[in-house]
Amino acid sequence: MQDTYKFKGMRKQLIALLRQDERITNEAIFEAFDQVPRHFFLDLVFAEQAYSNTAFQIGAGQTISHPVTVAFQTQLLEVKRGEKILEIGTGSGFQTSVLCQMGAKVFSVERQKELYMKAKQIISHLKFTPRLVFGDGYKGLPGYAPFDKIIVTCGAPEIPNALLDQLKVGGIMVIPVGEGKEQTMKRLIKVNETTFDQEEFGTFKFVPMLEDKVR
Repeated sequence: MQDTYKFKGMRKQLIALLRQDERITNEAIFEAFDQVPRHFFLDLVFAEQAYSNTAFQIGAGQTISHPVTVAFQTQLLEVKRGEKILEIGTGSGFQTSVLCQMGAKVFSVERQKELYMKAKQIISHLKFTPRLVFGDGYKGLPGYAPFDKIIVTCGAPEIPNALLDQLKVGGIMVIPVGEGKEQTMKRLIKVNETTFDQEEFGTFKFVPMLEDKVR
C-alpha cells in the first residue's frame, strides 16, 4: 500500500477533527497521527474511509478503534519520550505505532495469532521497533516490568492485578473497565505498592478483554 498525497491530505482533515475535541491537547499526538498512515492498518477496501472517525473490523472478531478514542487514551496516558509502555491488545498495531512515533519504548501483547502476525508485518514495514508478544494480556509481561505506563485497548471486566503489580510507583494505567457493551474509561496512578488514585472519563465501547491465547 502506498502513502499518497491524497492520504496525507485526508490525515490533515482527521487531525483538524481531533483538534475540535477539547480533551485532546497534546501536540505530539497530532504529530503522530500525521506521521502514521492509518490506512496501512486496514483492508484495502476500507482505505478511502481510513481517516473518518470510524472503527473497522480487522479480523478475528476485533476492531481498530475510532481515531478519537485512540487519541483520547493516548492523551490520558501522558506519554513522554523514552518511557517504557506496556500495551495490552496490539490489535491492528495502529495504537502501537502512534506510541512508537511519540518516542515511547513499547511492549505490546496480542492474544490473537492472526492479528499478531499481521500487525508485526505492518509495524516492521513502518520501521518501528516495539517488542511484540503473542500472549495473554491478563498476565502482562512481568519479565520486562516495571512499566512507566500501561494502556489497555480492550474492555476489561475488572482491572487485572498482574498489570497493577507491573506498573511502577508514580506510573499511569489507562483501561476501559466493565462487562457488557459499554465500559468506563479509567485512569489509575500508582501512589505506592498498594494505593492507586483513580479517575473516570466517560463510557466507551471496546471488544472484550479475554484470557489466554488464540492460535
